[in-house]
Order: sequence, then structure tokens, then C-alpha cells
Amino acid sequence: MAQPSSQNDSGIDVVNAPQDLWGDLYHELLRAPWPLTLLSIAALVLAINVFFALVFLLTGGIANARHGSFADAFFFSVQTLGTTGYGTMYPQTMAANLVVTAESIVSLVAVALITGLVFTKFAIPVARLEFAHNAVFYLQDGVRILAIRIANRRGNFIVEATVRVALVRAETTREGIFMYRLYDLPLVRDRSNAVGRSWLILHRIDANSVLRDVTADSVRGADLEIEVAITGTDGTTSQTLHARHRYLPEDLRFGMRYADMLLPQPDGRIQLDYARLHELLPAAY
Repeated sequence: MAQPSSQNDSGIDVVNAPQDLWGDLYHELLRAPWPLTLLSIAALVLAINVFFALVFLLTGGIANARHGSFADAFFFSVQTLGTTGYGTMYPQTMAANLVVTAESIVSLVAVALITGLVFTKFAIPVARLEFAHNAVFYLQDGVRILAIRIANRRGNFIVEATVRVALVRAETTREGIFMYRLYDLPLVRDRSNAVGRSWLILHRIDANSVLRDVTADSVRGADLEIEVAITGTDGTTSQTLHARHRYLPEDLRFGMRYADMLLPQPDGRIQLDYARLHELLPAAY
């Protein structure tokens, strides 16, 4: 029987993939949203306390705890795990002291793991790059081009940035085998010493370009996409970061260009208007 399917950020439904949730739990929590990670941490802490509360109920030996009270045993476990200890309840038998020792060891390991997880999750570099909603095709200096615009939402620089653009298209070979074929698109400039506020990525559509026969009609309903991947070094933290985006056929605009984001001011200064990042204007193609 087929395993449940999952959809990744490439838009492909994955089925029957090997899954090892517990063996890869650390990376799963790193990739998970913050609310889910915090909920998992809280569930782990509560589970540990519930387990040791049940052990304390079996052993007894907790001073000032009501006999058979799960609540007292639970909150005594919470105090032990959190190294709080208010002095009201304390172990008074050998069995209770042994359980406290075991819980102290478990708490040290749990706190170390949780601290490492939270610190790593906070420290993961995130590229605050925003891609224009549409990739555009238009005529520039007599040559047809594909243009993609990105903007850096942070005020710093992305140092030694490198960009790659690829066309992924469904094709059938001469032997009748269906496959998805990837074509790298050569760019006018695929590196930038420092990406500040914006970057216009250009691919010239000449006789050697795989996009030479692409038109608005040919991409309508076609099984293709344009993938963009950027890597670089955060100028503030010196961490390597990356970002990716994909454009589907409905995201491609022919005979359109991006509106200028750089606007001259009366005092001679240049203003960059982020509100125009996605704005398009008619152009020849």
C-alpha cells in the first residue's frame, strides 16, 4: 500500500519515500516552524515529569507530599527537573533519592539538547531576499532577454553572491521516455561582490538559448518552470546563506518590463522605492 504523500517546495508530491522521524528528529525540529518546535519541547518536558511522577508514586518517600497524590508527585518532579526546590517537599528515603538522581541526570541531558536545538534554530542564517512576483521577457538593446528582479530586505550586504537560473521542462526522448530535463541559463552577470538593495538578473535569448522559441502562447499550460538559486555570505554575521524561488508558466510575462525602483530626487540624491519591486510596465518583445 502506498505511503501518504507529502509535497515539498518544488511542488512535487512525494510518495513511498523512506521516513525515519525519530532518527532525524533533530533536523525535523530545525526545519519546523517555531510554534511546533516550542510545542514539542513543552511536550518533552511534560512527558519527563509525568514519567517520574509515576515513579515517585510507586516509590513514595517524598516528605510533605500527600499519599497517592499524582499532583504532588508531578510538581515535585517539576521542581527536581527545573532545579527549583522550594524546600517544602524533599526526598527522605533511599528509593526517592535514587529517583531524584536519575531525574537529575535526565534533566541535564534534556536541557543540553533543548539548549542546542534552540540556539541552532536561532542561529540558522536566513536570506531576507524578496523575488519579484513575475519573471519578464522584453527587448533590450535589440536583444530579447529574460529578467528577474530581487531585493534585499535587510539593510546590509550579501557578499560574494552567486546566482544560478535554470529551466526545468518536461520532455519526451526519441525513445518515448518521459523525463524532466534541466537547462542552465547563462546570465549576463552571475556574481555580485555585494548585493545591497536590489539585483536585476538577465539572460540573453539568442540563437543558442534554450528559450529562443518560447512565447506567451507556447508556455500557456506547459509543464515547465524557471528556478532561481542564490548563495552568498551575510555581511553582518559572515554566515553562508541561500535563497531560491521558482516561476511557473502563469508567473511569466511577455512584453513587460520592471518599473524603475531608482528615482532621482530634486536634490540630486537617488531614492530606491521598494513599493515598485513587483510593478510592471509594457515593453517591446
